[in-house]
Amino acid sequence: MLILLLFLALTLGAAPAVAREALPPPQEREAWLVTYGPGEIYWQRFGHNAIWLREPGGLDHTFNFGFFDFEQESFLLRFVQGRMRYFAAAVPADQEFDFYAGEGRSVRVQRLDLSPEGYDRLREYLVWHVQPENREYLYDYYRDNCSTRLRDALDLALDGAFRETFRLQPADQTLRAHTRRSTEADRAYYLGLVTALGLPIDRSITRWDEMFLPAVLADSAAEYGDLQNGRAGPLVLEERLLVPGQVALPPDRPGRTWPFYGALGLALAVAVSLLGRTRRPGAVAGFVFGWLLIAGTLGLALGVAWAFTDHHDAFPNLNLLLLNPLGLLAIVPALRRFAAWLLVAGVVAAVADLLWPGGQYLADTVALIAPLNLGAAAWLLRSRANRQEGRVAS
Repeated sequence: MLILLLFLALTLGAAPAVAREALPPPQEREAWLVTYGPGEIYWQRFGHNAIWLREPGGLDHTFNFGFFDFEQESFLLRFVQGRMRYFAAAVPADQEFDFYAGEGRSVRVQRLDLSPEGYDRLREYLVWHVQPENREYLYDYYRDNCSTRLRDALDLALDGAFRETFRLQPADQTLRAHTRRSTEADRAYYLGLVTALGLPIDRSITRWDEMFLPAVLADSAAEYGDLQNGRAGPLVLEERLLVPGQVALPPDRPGRTWPFYGALGLALAVAVSLLGRTRRPGAVAGFVFGWLLIAGTLGLALGVAWAFTDHHDAFPNLNLLLLNPLGLLAIVPALRRFAAWLLVAGVVAAVADLLWPGGQYLADTVALIAPLNLGAAAWLLRSRANRQEGRVAS
């Protein structure tokens, strides 16, 4: 990831570097949790993190699990299949911090209070995972990512007490809510994610699961107290902001986004309706069948992701009610009535899900797609009625 970001920084132009606070040389072995703020590019919106090991006359490196290689074998196929292979690496701390400062991203560090044995376990875990034969892992964007790997490393250092503290604590938000609030500033990226991700990310999770986000892991470390296991004080001994961020942070909660998409869907439906009044039936027909082709193709893609890939959070996905591949049957004149009522039924079922507690979040896709599907259904029914009238007249 750092290699990719460096390439983009060189080609697109990086933000001006921000002055970074320097720490004095360590007098003893130190472990710091490092949290990088979100960046401007869409895949940077969730932030990133690392563990920084400092030793007198020895290690001064950050260990993170956020690297991937475009040159790896079958990279694009693995991406489509949901089988991306990421790897861990150790980077000199100054080099990494300067890079993120140049990106305009914040660098928050927290010194951890670990026992000598805990530090040894953490060090052994990190050093083992950056060895060439051990560094790769099968990436999952919610359950096995750069942040969850560090969460597990901290739990190992604390001999299982970190997980025990948070495994039953309810999360503040669902995976869907965190995804929405982190990406809603980029409307196209946001819409793609809320469409592609299915019901699993709407389910309740624990604080342990919520630590897929670097910021949540950092906040959890700051809040951690394990008095039941004999811990006398906090886990975080000190916290510093080495680099202030220049990129706006996402909101704490997802906003009301559906009115924007609803206005867009209604505007398109009204524009096509007005086009029909100009006595240009060919143009209206082109729009209707074009939309059905787009919606059906997207539905097929969702179905393929559901049945043939490892994108486990993409299924079941109730957006198939709105992007139904069977809508393509409207190409056959005799099946247009069936296809039209199928579109209507899908909208009704999606709206019912909106009203059902604990269902999949569909507000944005319903707001955008429902006007288009209902308009297409009305045109299909009307065109079939016109054909039948023409036959009677002849």
